[in-house]
Amino acid sequence: MLMANAVIVVDMLRGFFEAGYPLYCGDRARDIIPRIQALLRRETAKGSKVFYVCDSHDPDDLEFRTFPPHCVRGTREAEIIPELSGYPGEVIEKKRYSCFHNTALDEKLRALRPERLIICGVCTDICVMHTVADARNRDYAVEVPVDCVASFNEAGHEFALQHAEKALGAELTRTE
Repeated sequence: MLMANAVIVVDMLRGFFEAGYPLYCGDRARDIIPRIQALLRRETAKGSKVFYVCDSHDPDDLEFRTFPPHCVRGTREAEIIPELSGYPGEVIEKKRYSCFHNTALDEKLRALRPERLIICGVCTDICVMHTVADARNRDYAVEVPVDCVASFNEAGHEFALQHAEKALGAELTRTE
């Protein structure tokens, strides 16, 4: 029997949402915070399960050849933003773009059998897009609320939304 939904909250961390960190997504990205709060209230009221899947890098992570060091495990930068930390959910650490890569997410989802995955967070064109692709490759129905995702790269954000819908078959929705 299918349960409600599973909400995958991607990288809603201080390192992406607080000015001064190297991968700060910018003031406009902060607009998704109240929309994700509304999404979490709505979905938890329906019995959906929430997973916070969070960058948690080793100090010498190979990803730092592409991006500046960020969200190193155990640092303040790798903490869930205070605006979301009070909402219930299970935290899963990740070291790569996809929330599925070398994590327990798929195993936990297979046990839950959610009706659909609702994927939100940052960055649309990096971790969100790779997670959507891996979810679709595992045959999950995927919804991406476009007002609950953001990136520091606006062109990449727009490309990723189109790719998620047209190539990957995700449903694009709005929370409002």
